[in-house]
Amino acid sequence: MAVEEVLEEVAAEVRVCTKCDLCKNTKNGVPGEGSPHAEVLFIGEAPGYHEDRQGRPFVGPAGQFLNELLGSVGLDRSTVFITNVVKHRPPENRDPLPDEIAACSDYLTRQIAALNPKVIVTLGRFSMARFFPGAKISAIHGQAKKVDGRVVVAMYHPAAALHQQSLRQTVVDDFKRSIPPALAEARRMEAEGKLGGKPEQKDDEDEPPKQLSLF
Repeated sequence: MAVEEVLEEVAAEVRVCTKCDLCKNTKNGVPGEGSPHAEVLFIGEAPGYHEDRQGRPFVGPAGQFLNELLGSVGLDRSTVFITNVVKHRPPENRDPLPDEIAACSDYLTRQIAALNPKVIVTLGRFSMARFFPGAKISAIHGQAKKVDGRVVVAMYHPAAALHQQSLRQTVVDDFKRSIPPALAEARRMEAEGKLGGKPEQKDDEDEPPKQLSLF
């Protein structure tokens, strides 16, 4: 099945999903959007008010900041893919619960497998936890590591920088310092046949994520 077909299949399922209670009292499922040929996949936490209204990811204030961040490193929404670990808005924008994340997990797994991105950027601690369980975002933000055959960069969520102005420059600096070299390193690794593999399936189950020598 072509990438576009898989992404549309997932999107169609998300729009009518009733796997958990988040579908209640919401207007739209938010499957994600972007280029089916994206080299970089951004994974946030969950849709907010504006996303629920429009059925699109990162279209509110945090999305506007994300657009600025993308531009600062030479990227554009049209060339990347953006989604969330949870596809419906939690009530009052509360944190997603473990069972809600689990209910949506297969959607994200299929999106990752279809897109086969060179770099995955996690935005916030809930998407970070999928790739770095037990890690603290304050300790690994801005770091690129190879996880399950992919380059993964942990970032603060753009909304965090809006809520805590002291984090704003940190997020800006992390993007500029981390994403361009991570993408360059991923391209090099791909050329050498060292990138790829089944998503979230390690070659050695006991092998921890590897810090890349990018900086």
